[in-house]
Amino acid sequence: MGRMTVGDVNNFALSKNIHLSNEELNFVYDFIQKNWEQVVKNPKLLNLDRYQDRFSKENFEKIKKLFLEYSARYSSFI
Repeated sequence: MGRMTVGDVNNFALSKNIHLSNEELNFVYDFIQKNWEQVVKNPKLLNLDRYQDRFSKENFEKIKKLFLEYSARYSSFI
């Protein structure tokens, strides 16, 4: 995670048809940098609804759907 860039986050979001504003992008990047270990250890503790006000309605719905999809897909590996 130490080598991840803002551009990496943006490119991933764009690949999932999520077009983040600069504020949203910076929030996501900072959040990942600060919290990735806790999220990986126990993704069920992450309450995305707490961060709903940080995103447009459309982006929040896409992000939440993507997180739930990836959590279900990879939960057996964590």
